[in-house]
Amino acid sequence: MTRCPPLYALALAAALALPLAAQAQQAPPPAGQRTFPEAAQRGTLKIMNGTSAELNGKPIRLAPGLRIFTPQNALVFAHTLAGKSLKVNYVIEASTGMLHTAWILTEAEAKQPRKGSGATVTNIRTGT
Repeated sequence: MTRCPPLYALALAAALALPLAAQAQQAPPPAGQRTFPEAAQRGTLKIMNGTSAELNGKPIRLAPGLRIFTPQNALVFAHTLAGKSLKVNYVIEASTGMLHTAWILTEAEAKQPRKGSGATVTNIRTGT
């Protein structure tokens, strides 16, 4: 029985791994800049207690696995923010309608337009 020489096996393994390595080489965001999912919207969050909050002035329940990130991208517990009004990007859990993830924004991040921010984001022109 003949076997593949080790050189062929290495070449085959390298050829199979090349597409995976190319896919994994996505450029990271610049230092200090966070990226948010496309589904994230902008709003004002006010935590009432451990299970409820107001999002843009409307009541919303907090998901059991709620993650709130500070501007430094550290996790913070919801009860430590009780009573504070915060400018956030947020994601609502589709199946339950509960608040799933929120990012407390820096001033620079809050100036960037995003859905729900009240800023006009469109590519439609009127007139000539």
